[in-house]
Amino acid sequence: MAYLFTSESVSEGHPDKVADQISDALIDNFLAFDVESKVACETLVTTGQVVLAGEVKSHTYLDVQKIARDTINKIGYTKGEYMFDGNSCGVFSAIHEQSDDINRGVDRATKEEQGAGDQGMMFGYATNETENYMPLALDLSHRILKELAELRRENKDITYLRPDSKSQVTIEYSDDNIPQRIDAIVISTQHDDFADDETMLAKIRKDIVDILIPRVVSKLPKATQALFNSDIKYHINPTGKFVIGGPHGDTGLTGRKIIVDTYGGKGAHGGGAFSGKDPSKVDRSAAYATRHIAKNLVAAGVADEVLVQVSYAIGVVEPMGIFIDTYGTCPFNMTDGEIAEKVSQIFDLRPFAIEKRLKLRSPMYSETAAYGHMGRTNETVTKTFTQPNGESVTLDVELFTWEKLDYVDRVKEIFGL
Repeated sequence: MAYLFTSESVSEGHPDKVADQISDALIDNFLAFDVESKVACETLVTTGQVVLAGEVKSHTYLDVQKIARDTINKIGYTKGEYMFDGNSCGVFSAIHEQSDDINRGVDRATKEEQGAGDQGMMFGYATNETENYMPLALDLSHRILKELAELRRENKDITYLRPDSKSQVTIEYSDDNIPQRIDAIVISTQHDDFADDETMLAKIRKDIVDILIPRVVSKLPKATQALFNSDIKYHINPTGKFVIGGPHGDTGLTGRKIIVDTYGGKGAHGGGAFSGKDPSKVDRSAAYATRHIAKNLVAAGVADEVLVQVSYAIGVVEPMGIFIDTYGTCPFNMTDGEIAEKVSQIFDLRPFAIEKRLKLRSPMYSETAAYGHMGRTNETVTKTFTQPNGESVTLDVELFTWEKLDYVDRVKEIFGL
């Protein structure tokens, strides 16, 4: 029997995402000037206030207030009427030095012996239902909000948009797990105040359906475009009004959108957030490594859908174990346990090996903090960072290294494909 599956996304202006972006901007700045920095930084944002807290071990000094303000302004919170803007909000820092009890489990005589920064389990997932090997409902939810943010910045076709927004896509699947059609789309977008609420709601709905959705569809593969139809149920700003939003409407915290950050409810999640953590924290680095494994396995033809789990003990170099679930989609006679054994031969999952393979000690994290950490485009960009003393550094930074299909040939060789 056909079934429905739903995923959601939130925009860069969502309060939790504002917090994530500030935390990851701090990570990037620390790593830009000291690649060995150990950072766990949490951010809270609310009406007119930003609170930074966490633990850091680094040889560099940063103007954390300026970094927070620059991040907020870049998102688009630049007006006093939002009750939260980068130029006037208060920024309080309670960041202190990392505990020696934690650090002793990570730093070792040689980098290869580096232990995991914490215990826990991490999951990676991939499916061949989209070109970027991501679940379709989440991919569409992200695309809708990225395009909405583009419209907001253009301030041409739609001129009343504010930074906070959410989306949700429901897809009907067949019995054999093939997407058949889009059943429903939910979009809630913050907007300027209107004199007439009914006129406002009608205009927003019309603009979303007639301007936003066609722009999203035009950038999709033909097969995905075919899933859009005139019978889609649209729920646009279903409460009727969304003027008060962002950190003024809802307090934001780092790490509260872990399902948006990963696979939209498909696969599994180990529970650990990503943003604000340097790559010695396996919550982050191993989640990227397992995504890299899953994506390369699916691309190589090992299965149509793959879930990879790895687990660690704090301070221990080798992972506790590797688990693979192909959901019965492996086309040849091999058990998931046998696949896991071969995966362990191909991919070194020691913490330092992950850092080195995926180049995780570079300032690549600001770009991950909105619209998902997975399914993004691997590319190299140039970034410039400046310290309070005026010293600056310009770096070429490779982004989303865990999205590379650089192990497909190796996987095929080991699996005899």
